[in-house]
Amino acid sequence: MKILYTIFVEIFHQMKTTQIIHFCLILLVFTNCKQKIPKQDFVLRGGVFGTSYKITYLNATQNYQKSLDSLFLKINNSVSTYIPNSAISKINKGEKGVAIDAVFKEVMQKSKRIYKETNGYFDPTVGNLVNAYGFGPKNEKKNLNKTEIEDYMQFVGLNKVILKENKIIKEHPKVYLDFNSIAKGLAIDIVARFLDAKKIDNYLIEIGGEIRAKGTKENDKPWLIKLVNPVKAYDNDGFKVIDLSNKSMATSGNYRKFRITEDGKKYVHTINPKTGLATESNLLSASVIGNLDCADVDAYATAFMAMGLEKTKLFLQTKQDIKVILIYADADGSLVEFSTY
Repeated sequence: MKILYTIFVEIFHQMKTTQIIHFCLILLVFTNCKQKIPKQDFVLRGGVFGTSYKITYLNATQNYQKSLDSLFLKINNSVSTYIPNSAISKINKGEKGVAIDAVFKEVMQKSKRIYKETNGYFDPTVGNLVNAYGFGPKNEKKNLNKTEIEDYMQFVGLNKVILKENKIIKEHPKVYLDFNSIAKGLAIDIVARFLDAKKIDNYLIEIGGEIRAKGTKENDKPWLIKLVNPVKAYDNDGFKVIDLSNKSMATSGNYRKFRITEDGKKYVHTINPKTGLATESNLLSASVIGNLDCADVDAYATAFMAMGLEKTKLFLQTKQDIKVILIYADADGSLVEFSTY
């Protein structure tokens, strides 16, 4: 390297002034050309968390598909109950001293906060019941009687789990954590932070129906999505148009994830952490919109499904930073919409 430098200096000294100017101009043009990488818009699609994702980001220089897939893998290895060797699976099996990463720590801290805010209606420790009713990785599909539910309820309550020095300590080994009701939202937030770090100002991230958007689309148009309105499903106005620019949205409902037994009994995937029951409240769908992390609105939507309509309305009186679109069944069984959006 030192020899090359000496040769370069010697050649430079032998050059005439005009040659030096031309050389510098050529070097400057070459440098500028190399730095000017054309920007374009990207739409990335794939599968993750048992569902699909679509990530749109504008005016960028690089396809970040591999980087984002690596982030998803990291999230799965931390909090997926469907991966036997994930941190959460090891903790649920009762392994001691499992070190948790930043992903697990954040989802735990958020869950603790929202658990308190919702008076326990958002509770990731209903995992054993989720499994027993047939909506988890174990696929047990039991028809639980009152005694069995009471047995499971001994291990429900996020107050039975603490985070200490990057370790999870459970009050009882049978306490089972399940972050599926907040993990998709958290994954969206992690992708958003990644794009922010890359100085990308305009994007929309969607994973399994949960969404977070920033900035605008092309020509400064807002990020608009159409939300199906089942109350007016057969009208020309069968959807709502939602402006999601700089907002997050999550929807929870029991109209897709449910099972019906041979005797006609219906079980839904939203478990009421107060009763241990997997029966529907009068609230059939809850969409939550706010200028918050997507993990937050994801968790609130789940909590509202367990709360039911009236308790959700009371909660909203103290929570002014979110808007909701709630679909519920009235006394006659007709679908009705309650909206603060």
